[in-house]
Amino acid sequence: MSVLPRRSVLAGLAGIGAAALAGCGAAEQDAPGGTGVAERVRIGYIADFTGASLMAIANDQDLWAKNGLRPELSVFTNGPLQVQALGAGDLDFGYVGPGAMWLPASGKARVVAINSLGFADRVIAQPGIAEAEDLAGKRIGVPEGTSGDMLVRLTLQAAGLTEDDVERVTMDAATVVTAFSSGKIDAAGIWYPLIDTIKKRVPDLVELAKNDDYYPAVSFPSAYLARNEVVTGEAPLVRKMLAVLREATDIRALGVPEAIEVTSRFLRTVSAEQLRTEAYSARFLTSAELAAKSADGTVNGWLTELNELFQQIGKLKKVTDPATYYDGAAYAA
Repeated sequence: MSVLPRRSVLAGLAGIGAAALAGCGAAEQDAPGGTGVAERVRIGYIADFTGASLMAIANDQDLWAKNGLRPELSVFTNGPLQVQALGAGDLDFGYVGPGAMWLPASGKARVVAINSLGFADRVIAQPGIAEAEDLAGKRIGVPEGTSGDMLVRLTLQAAGLTEDDVERVTMDAATVVTAFSSGKIDAAGIWYPLIDTIKKRVPDLVELAKNDDYYPAVSFPSAYLARNEVVTGEAPLVRKMLAVLREATDIRALGVPEAIEVTSRFLRTVSAEQLRTEAYSARFLTSAELAAKSADGTVNGWLTELNELFQQIGKLKKVTDPATYYDGAAYAA
């Protein structure tokens, strides 16, 4: 009896994805031919499903060699650190969640591709805190500049509270897990799958707010960024990278369960079960859908809504036009 190789399902999806890409101009993208020397590309990612799945799929399906690239992948704990690395010239591309999207809006990098819409964030509270209004006077743990931070701000605003009405405690995501589990903070802005870890210690925690409460008025897109100099001076490299991202995007959108398994193998220390909640708390569009939404102004609307929020919280001095840092036509071309 023959046994199908583990890549067989995704390989089939890759074929489907390639067919879908053909309608987006994929046939005209740079191929590996000519010199036969793959071009080096330095890429950052985050070790969770939304932040690593496209890299995992690209590795699993060998999309790099297909598009003439030789990747050097580096894992980071957050998006702002990747933007710093981009600015220093240590990365060519990087991944950021919605909480760091003010950085390209302020000119520090360029968005080259939307990755997903996030719905995994929550404002959680200790048992006994029943609603957002009860947060007055409470200690709230916040990983600053993240989507969890943004959700806390939206939740306080909706409850008629300001940051002066609470005790805001800035900490990284791992510290939020420890601090909430030990009762050192009353509430937090955090996300799945970390909330699953917290629930093992505090099973009756209260979820006060979620991304869906504010969608579609406010959307939470994650994205891949490029160093400014790469976008302006290395168009062939950008085209190759976009080809990889588009095909991996289609494979993921058409086969999330398989993508979870591939990403778990890629990350090694994160189980498929741990990734599953996060994966199903996000929305993954195909490259054709993202291209269409880039063309009709939907993506610019998502980014403008974020910029308005960033202005309110002091991250941006003014609302930046997304057309200055995201070229949707290049994504679709």
